[in-house]
Amino acid sequence: MSTLPPTGQLIPVDAPFSAAQESWLAGFIAGIAAAGKRATGGAPTTTVDVLFGTQTGNAEFLADELVAGAKARGLGGRATPLDAVTPEQLAGMSHVLVVTSTYGEGEMPDNAGLFWDAVQASTVPRLEGLQYAVLGLGDTSYDEFCQAGKLLDLRFEQLGATRIHDRVDCDVDFEDPAALWSAAVLDRLAAEAGAQPGADGPAAAASTSSAAAGASEASRASRPGSQWNKRNPYRAPLVVNRLLSSPRSAKEIRHVEFDLGTSGIEYRAGDALAVVPHNDPALVGQLLEHLGADGAAVFDGRPLAEVLRTEREIRTPSKDLVADLVQRAPASELAAVVSHGDKHELDRWLWGRDVLDLLRDAGTAAPSMEELLPNLRGLQARQYSISSSPLAHPDRIHLTIASVRYGDAHRSHAGVASTYLADRVQADGEVDVYLQPNAAFGVPGDGDAPMVMIGPGTGIAPFRGFLHERAAAGATGRNWLFFGDQHRETDFVYEDELTEMQASGVLTRLDLAFSRDQAEKVYVQTRMREQAAELFRWLEDGAHVYVCGDASRMAKDVEQALLEVIATGRGRGDDDAQAYLADLRRAKRYVRDVY
Repeated sequence: MSTLPPTGQLIPVDAPFSAAQESWLAGFIAGIAAAGKRATGGAPTTTVDVLFGTQTGNAEFLADELVAGAKARGLGGRATPLDAVTPEQLAGMSHVLVVTSTYGEGEMPDNAGLFWDAVQASTVPRLEGLQYAVLGLGDTSYDEFCQAGKLLDLRFEQLGATRIHDRVDCDVDFEDPAALWSAAVLDRLAAEAGAQPGADGPAAAASTSSAAAGASEASRASRPGSQWNKRNPYRAPLVVNRLLSSPRSAKEIRHVEFDLGTSGIEYRAGDALAVVPHNDPALVGQLLEHLGADGAAVFDGRPLAEVLRTEREIRTPSKDLVADLVQRAPASELAAVVSHGDKHELDRWLWGRDVLDLLRDAGTAAPSMEELLPNLRGLQARQYSISSSPLAHPDRIHLTIASVRYGDAHRSHAGVASTYLADRVQADGEVDVYLQPNAAFGVPGDGDAPMVMIGPGTGIAPFRGFLHERAAAGATGRNWLFFGDQHRETDFVYEDELTEMQASGVLTRLDLAFSRDQAEKVYVQTRMREQAAELFRWLEDGAHVYVCGDASRMAKDVEQALLEVIATGRGRGDDDAQAYLADLRRAKRYVRDVY
């Protein structure tokens, strides 16, 4: 039988492939070649435990791909959320791959916090018999970039585990670096174990090899229509765009609907939709004018104005741009703020300022357009919680979006995606979108289980979908919504729907908190405390608690209120309340979708 030459001889050195594509192709060829050999049979001798910490689903997706890749190479594999693993179970594992995102300002994601607390204890078992590697997912615009992965990597090392591959920290475009890391780690483990590829045939071997490599075009095969992703978004018609809040409101909250057409996209209540926006042409024009640049000039084969409109982030200044401007203009206001070394002061100063603001602050020391472009990040998609259910609206996805607008007498500012949808996409205009599944955030699997939803403002979005889902499914579980905003008269979005759901019995309880309708401000956590006894009874009855909204303030305040409710209900102190809430987390009965 003929054999294929080494993969390095099949891929020319000057082939027009990226590193990730070469990695995928090498795995594809190796999978076919190995599948042609006689499998030795028998159970895998090495099992790879892939432990993931995720907030939006990306780490879980990569964990599933790693398990598929391990099995393709003849290894055993299983994916487990970090919080589902005890230190004792960890000590019994031999090969562990950790994939984790970072939440907020360097915090563990929601399904990894309990694990992190446990492995920091002084009584945690040593890990001398364990081999591991860590892949971090993050965003370089945050100071604590990939901090969760860095902390776990260091802690494993401190406990005596052996690092089998250097940690890789991925920015928002994680696909290519994740591909290279995945392929390198799995190939090494397979070589050391002397494993034979699985015996499911060449096609299976090839497809799982590509999954193992985490190739940049990888799709979430578990979801129909999942071929649509950030590299290949679906152009969906925007068919509904209506104002929800009153024109007299201080806010502008809109309801938009996308037609899924023949995309094949199948979503779940609780998923998010990524919207690929375009920058405001007016802001692009102001930026070009300020730098004296010609928008028609060609850059990377396209007019410069088009590149700025569709490819570069000009709303939020990058850390690289801030550093460059401080060096260029040491006498600027920005440089003075940075010199204080106070991160919070810098964040306050930067809040609301865009790239043009910073260039104006730099004065004559500002860079030219050619010097500026390398310090502009790629324009990223914005993710929005889906506010519909596929049971009620299988052919459409609904979003509930607050249009961001602010400014002063000198300049007006606007959110990139929110005002792109509100102002610049015409009726039936098409928008690039792709699904962002969130397996951890969805209605209870048991239709009889009670459900408590806490979502002020646009945080109501997923819960509208949850209620539609339960109504369409005929679920009998009780449903309780805590909702609020500034003023009932102008900000009570979906009031008619919620009133109708109350009348029909779908919505068992609705507690409202409109903060500015009285002298003393009232928030959803205020209503939680007022209803503490009843809320605790729901918890004792098996209720699932969901929170959606602002992570920095609202979500923390809601969690504190929930802990107080539990402590009052049980009467056993704060430590007991913390343990009770931890049990809810482990049971997936306390889940958050926060941003």
